[in-house]
Amino acid sequence: MPKANCQLLLPENRTTSVIFASPHSGRSYPWAFLRKSVLDKLAIRSSEDAFVDLLFADVPSFGAPLLSATAPRAFVDLNRSRDELDPAVIEGIPRAGLNPRVASGLGVIPRVVSGGRQIYRGKIPKNEAESRLAQYWQPYHDVLDGLMAENCRLFGQAVLVDCHSMPHEAIGEINRRNGPKADVVLGDRYGAAANGGIVDRIEAAFVAAGLTVARNMPFAGAYVTQHYGRPSLNRHAVQVEIDRSLYMDEKLIQPKADFPEFQKLIATIAREISEIGRSERPLAAE
Repeated sequence: MPKANCQLLLPENRTTSVIFASPHSGRSYPWAFLRKSVLDKLAIRSSEDAFVDLLFADVPSFGAPLLSATAPRAFVDLNRSRDELDPAVIEGIPRAGLNPRVASGLGVIPRVVSGGRQIYRGKIPKNEAESRLAQYWQPYHDVLDGLMAENCRLFGQAVLVDCHSMPHEAIGEINRRNGPKADVVLGDRYGAAANGGIVDRIEAAFVAAGLTVARNMPFAGAYVTQHYGRPSLNRHAVQVEIDRSLYMDEKLIQPKADFPEFQKLIATIAREISEIGRSERPLAAE
């Protein structure tokens, strides 16, 4: 099993209300899990936000915490509600109302990886699913919820930047809708999860670094953004999706030769985003 249920890097002094988190970059694959899967070691990683935690590794030096998953997304998806259980992959789960994510195999215990490829030959026991939730899902969200509460006490607000990566092919969805080619997609649940001024400043940080930004299409934010984004309570959550082709070989799941340079670029952006949380007063909720 993964050595720890999540990884939290704290700054020596927390000086900003911004929190960075990476729920899908876990890459510690339990042997028992791999043995049950019909996929090879490369295919099973296709849903992983590979190396995103490394891209944002410098944020503690800017006064912000960085929370990262250790368990991989194919094992347990931390960006899903705990009750998004899939009866097609977990024994003893009754069928409930239609949930598009669960129906597509992308519940909290995923049935498929990228491209709709099945992970298992059959179903897994219910107690195994419950064990994953107890050991990895709950601790991650306990930590994240604690960070949000602490920042509200310390700074009067909390700004969660939920860090992800997207397949380059996902950009085609934007282009088909006659939108701009996007290097980055920001998701704020169409304004429901974060103050507009905060999202504007996050977008400006990416644009200033030379990256093209789109909002909410095709990724508006999932469970984390929806659950933690409460602008009326000065709790803001913005999902950040970065085009994987900018820094990695998607087929081989390996960093490109210029990964260190892109990592420095992201550090520059993260430093600017951290400045949002050093405002004297919280931004008023919209």
